[in-house]
Amino acid sequence: MARSQEPIYAVHPAPIVAILVDGGFYRRRAASLFGHKEPKARADELMEYCRRHIKHRGSRLYRIFYYDCPPSDKVIFHPLTRQHVNLAKSNDYKWMNSFHQEITKKRKLALRMGENLETQDGYQLKSHALKRLLSGKMDTSDLTERDFYLDINQKGVDMRIGLDIASLSANNYVDQIVMISGDSDFVPAAKHARRTGIDFILDPMWARISESLHEHIDGLYGPVARPPRQEEDPLHISNSQVIEHPEDDDATL
Repeated sequence: MARSQEPIYAVHPAPIVAILVDGGFYRRRAASLFGHKEPKARADELMEYCRRHIKHRGSRLYRIFYYDCPPSDKVIFHPLTRQHVNLAKSNDYKWMNSFHQEITKKRKLALRMGENLETQDGYQLKSHALKRLLSGKMDTSDLTERDFYLDINQKGVDMRIGLDIASLSANNYVDQIVMISGDSDFVPAAKHARRTGIDFILDPMWARISESLHEHIDGLYGPVARPPRQEEDPLHISNSQVIEHPEDDDATL
């Protein structure tokens, strides 16, 4: 009698994913979504946020690439107070250095550092204050320091993102790339990755993105509820010890 044969099922290995994080973008959005935190707490939060992407797809992590620039140590003139501000002595400078130290300790995380430009840095008026001034709803005498933000011009971050995407694609290191960003500067690299067969996912952390950006990605996903429901998330500061550190002002979003 012929022996019955059991059906043979193909076993597909878990996809390998690389997570690329635009550091400046993540810090601003994380402060907006989860509140302001100490450096170690923010670093731990970053790792947990990335883990959610892995768990959601049942993937294996290749590596987390975190792109940022060192804090500026310049002395910059403030147009409102008419005083020079030594950024190297600011709380933001200390916070950023501590944060970068914390994330370098994390497993499977590579810190990619760009550079600060030598010129064109300074304090800029926030958009809401500029609109109120132009509409006549406020006068220059009503301006406060909170109506300004520090604009530091950076270079090298976008180039490093592009090079890493190209390397991951050319060497078949990963099956999927998750990009945590709201910018469109990475689009040429994303198009290259998709041509090589890589699944390219964008996580804008509920920030608005241009309609044209949808054309160059394979999907959107964010592992946190849309505001205001994100306040119920365990990562939100209200569900842990409250620490007031205005290190990541979200004014530009």
